[in-house]
Amino acid sequence: MAKDSIQPRRLPKDYKSEVKPTWCPGCGDFGVLASLYQALAQLQLDPTKTVVVSGIGCSSRLPFFVETYGFQTAHGRVLPVATGIKIANPELTVIAVGGDGDGFSIGGGHLVHAVRRNPDLTYVVMDNEVYGLTKGQTSPTSPLGFKTKSTPFGSADAPINPMAWALASGVSFAARGFSGDPKQLAELIVEGIQHPGFAFIQTMSPCPTFYNTFDLWRARIEDLPPDHDPTDRMQALAQAFRDDAIPVGVFYREVRPTLESHTRVSAHPLKKNGPEFDVRSLLETYR
Repeated sequence: MAKDSIQPRRLPKDYKSEVKPTWCPGCGDFGVLASLYQALAQLQLDPTKTVVVSGIGCSSRLPFFVETYGFQTAHGRVLPVATGIKIANPELTVIAVGGDGDGFSIGGGHLVHAVRRNPDLTYVVMDNEVYGLTKGQTSPTSPLGFKTKSTPFGSADAPINPMAWALASGVSFAARGFSGDPKQLAELIVEGIQHPGFAFIQTMSPCPTFYNTFDLWRARIEDLPPDHDPTDRMQALAQAFRDDAIPVGVFYREVRPTLESHTRVSAHPLKKNGPEFDVRSLLETYR
C-alpha cells in the first residue's frame, strides 16, 4: 500500500466544526462535548458515516459543534428521528443527544418505545435538573420544592428517576457519567456506541447559570461498587435508587436482537435505492 493512501489517524480536534460553542461559561455541556470528541477519535469513526441528532434545548445545540452529519429536530423528537435515520441506513453510527427537559418531558413517551425497539443507536442525555434555554424553569428531574420564577412557592412535582425509568422499561445498555470527569464519560460513550442496541447514557451536566450543582454533585459522585454485576437488572435498579450517592459507570448491559434485525427494510437501505426510487414498491411489501 502506498504511503499517501494511508488514512492518517483522526484526533479529537479533527471532529470539531468551525462553529464555536455558545453555552454559558462553566456549562457542564462543554465537558460532554469534549468527551464526545474523545470517543469519536478513540473509535476512529468516519465523519461521513456518523450522524449526531438532537432535539431542542441548550444541550441540543451540540450537533453544530461536531464535524459529522447533524440533524436538529423538533422539541422532544430526537429518538423517533434518530431511529428513522438508523433504519434508513443501518451503516451509519447514530448518536442522539439532548437534555432532561427535551428527553424526559415532551419526549418522555419516545424513550420507552425506543427502549422497546432497541435500535442500534446511542442516546446521551445531559441532565442539569433545570430548563436552561428558557431561563431556569423546573424540569422533570428538578427536586421537590425547587423554587424558580415559574414555581415561586417550590415545585409540587416529585422528580423522576431517569436511570430507574430506563432500566424498568427494559433498556439493553444503561450508564451514567459526569461532565466533570470527561475521561470516564468518554469511555462510557465509547461503550455505548460499541453496544449492539439502544444505549442510554444519563450525564450529570450542571447548569452554572440557573442551578449550579457542580460542587454538590462532585461531592456525591462515586463509581459503582467493584462487585457490581452489570448483567443483573435488579442490582442495577437498586443502584439507581440510591439516595446516599450518585453512582456512575455502566449499570446494565445485555445483548438482544436490534430493531434493524427485525425489519425487512434494513436489508435494503433506502439510501441504496437511488434518488428515483419509487416508494410505492416498498410500501407494497408491507401489505
